[in-house]
Amino acid sequence: MAFKPARSSKGQAGREHETPTAAPAAVSAPGLVPSPALPDGSPAVTGWLLRGKDGRLTAYAPGAGGVLRWTETHPGGPEWTGPELVVPAPGLGPRLTVAQGGDGYVHFLALQRNATPAGEPHYDVVHAVQYQSGRPVKDWYPLGTPYRDQTRAAKVGHPAAVVDSADNLNVFIRNAGTGLCARVQQTSGKWSNWLDLDGSGSYGAVCAGAAEDGRVDVVMPAKRGVMRWTRAAGSDKYERVSDLELQVADGSVSALHTGEGRTTFFWRETEEGEVHAFRADDADDVNDADVPSVPLGGAASGPVAVLRTPVDGHDCTLLAQRGPDGRPALAAYPTEAESAGAVWASTGEVCAGVPALATDAAGRVVLAAFGTDGRLRITRQKTTEPGLALEPWTVV
Repeated sequence: MAFKPARSSKGQAGREHETPTAAPAAVSAPGLVPSPALPDGSPAVTGWLLRGKDGRLTAYAPGAGGVLRWTETHPGGPEWTGPELVVPAPGLGPRLTVAQGGDGYVHFLALQRNATPAGEPHYDVVHAVQYQSGRPVKDWYPLGTPYRDQTRAAKVGHPAAVVDSADNLNVFIRNAGTGLCARVQQTSGKWSNWLDLDGSGSYGAVCAGAAEDGRVDVVMPAKRGVMRWTRAAGSDKYERVSDLELQVADGSVSALHTGEGRTTFFWRETEEGEVHAFRADDADDVNDADVPSVPLGGAASGPVAVLRTPVDGHDCTLLAQRGPDGRPALAAYPTEAESAGAVWASTGEVCAGVPALATDAAGRVVLAAFGTDGRLRITRQKTTEPGLALEPWTVV
């Protein structure tokens, strides 16, 4: 599938003219500088570009002590508001999890370290929620951890989250014993207790995906392979399923609902750094440890952004990453037809963290990235050309 990167007026691919759409001074204001990447270059947030129920896109990034937000002023752009600091809090960790359900609510999860009145450290998983685009965000709510012992609480991993088809929020953490724990918020607002889902030996971040029938799949890299859990459609309990006997790079896993009752996971195997896709095609088969992952090229590091959307009338899966040259790179292929392969093409300037993908109110593919200057950059699919031709990048 052809992807045409945005071009400048000189016709040179990858050196696009960037048109400012907001005053640059806002980003330099204290507290309004995003941190989309950690000091080692790995992303601090993924899946950070989302469309609300009103059709407007919003971008999110961790900042100094809170979440930064940029919002389209009208569905489809081109103008944006932001950055603005929402739900500030002291002691937040540098990473942010963002998840959205069918109700349009946007959930934020982070780790927080505070001190007790006696000066002892206290650790919490914290949660906040935005109900409407551009509206105030509900204050952080502490979910605690599975432990009263704060020595053990300090060892929990960064939370992962997915909203299932019933709009229940499922939160996962690697626990102090290197297994998996979960906590679920029902649509009524009621939270379950922390649930111990078993497992041990994990060294990596959790990733979860949800299907339209209520099924939820969870993976977590471990020393002996990839550990997996499934909550079947119609069930409220998670079960361990067969480990995958391969080694996956920590922090490289993404998930996408790609078919009826099916989630496809994308990751990088540790040796080559290429993107691989894995899918348990039979939702009832729990003994599929030998199902191979399919290589899709794009050797680099970190996770890929994923999006399923029609392109020229064909159901396609789009992947975006920070390529080996540091620039956003995009690939596409027919959904669940990984054997067709994926051809990667770079566009834009060097970015920080991982790019994001979404569709706007007009159904156009939107590719977004944060520049090394902290500015948000956006390019959209052209409507005057077939395929994935992109407009020139703009700077927000």
